[in-house]
Amino acid sequence: KLMRLFCDDTATTRVYTLSLHAALPIWSNSTSTVTTASQRATLLLRSKAVPIIQTFGMTLAYNQQNEAVWTLPFNENVSNGMTIHGGAIATMLNSAGWFTIAQYFENWIATVEFTTRLLDFSKDDELVATGHLARVGKRISTATMEVVTKTDGRLIAIGSGTYSRTAAR
Repeated sequence: KLMRLFCDDTATTRVYTLSLHAALPIWSNSTSTVTTASQRATLLLRSKAVPIIQTFGMTLAYNQQNEAVWTLPFNENVSNGMTIHGGAIATMLNSAGWFTIAQYFENWIATVEFTTRLLDFSKDDELVATGHLARVGKRISTATMEVVTKTDGRLIAIGSGTYSRTAAR
């Protein structure tokens, strides 16, 4: 009787299946949720009003691949006196990932997690961060990011991030 309970209980199977689908809405073959020039234009406008972006002096553009590209001119306010602070570089990475993913959704997205690997230092260089789309899902999306120096393309940092679609704001 115990064996029959575990093998024939279809209600448990249905609940498990529903839970699995709710927990893992990771991949969609279509990235056409929003992907429009108007959505990118809206993000470009909104980026100018973000206080930390204003403080850092960063600017946003989108490249031919529709990847977010942030530029940070040298700013001694984000320096520790010798090099650009790692927190500023992490902010560039997260912003590149977030703005690369955000163009695919009408609603707000939230950073679930992101990692930063500082590979080299930057003294007084202009820095460029680019986000690369890894995967767009219905709820969870992933990007990889990099920061390089503008003058010689020296790799300063790499990162990856996971972003989640949220309810409309």
